[in-house]
Amino acid sequence: MKKIMIVACLLGATAVSAQLNVNTLKKKAAAISKVAPALSEKEVIDGLKEALSKGATNAGQLTSAVGGFNGNSLIKIPFPEDAKKMETNLRAAGMGHQVDKFVTTMNEAAELASKQVGDIFLTAIKNMTVKDGMNILQGKEDAATTYLNGQTYQQLYDTFKPIVVQALKQVEVTKYWNPLMTKYNSIPFVDKVNPDLEDYTTKKAIEGLFKMVAQEELKIRQNISARTSDLLKKVFGEADKKRK
Repeated sequence: MKKIMIVACLLGATAVSAQLNVNTLKKKAAAISKVAPALSEKEVIDGLKEALSKGATNAGQLTSAVGGFNGNSLIKIPFPEDAKKMETNLRAAGMGHQVDKFVTTMNEAAELASKQVGDIFLTAIKNMTVKDGMNILQGKEDAATTYLNGQTYQQLYDTFKPIVVQALKQVEVTKYWNPLMTKYNSIPFVDKVNPDLEDYTTKKAIEGLFKMVAQEELKIRQNISARTSDLLKKVFGEADKKRK
């Protein structure tokens, strides 16, 4: 009989403890809902569109400025990767200055092309769906940048390519490239090189642009002071709470 009573007491205590835990959780949930009411779908979409517009605009301004590529080690376009051996040999032959000048003019072409990104980004941002928005809000720290890349890459390439072609002509990149290539290809027993500079510069310009967009997105996600409107503060403040 004593054993039965002991078991009954233990079961009763367990039930009381469980009920207390449930009540505690309910109170916490109620407190959270009062402090952080759920966002409407419209708020999520409007907030993310504002964040993307802000990030894309800032990135476009930074990359298209004089020195936007040349002065930024994160995105500066290097000598073509498939001609690295050529660069090494030319520098060893005392043509380092000419190599540097070529790299500078290639980056200047990317800066000129970056002036054209505004309308392309704006169209992609306007077309964002509720599903897109939720995935971005709950996604990784570069989720918005990834979305924008997926929506705009081909259009950016098609738009950038002719601009890069003209920009390369404008900064006279071939004036520096052709002598380098001719000099290198005249060396006995080397593998001849002739990379597509227009394609290479276009892809590197777009790559650099999205690196800057990702940086701007990270600022908004991690730095409260970068949330420059009440809507940004509300939307990304809610995202902060969900990550905790």
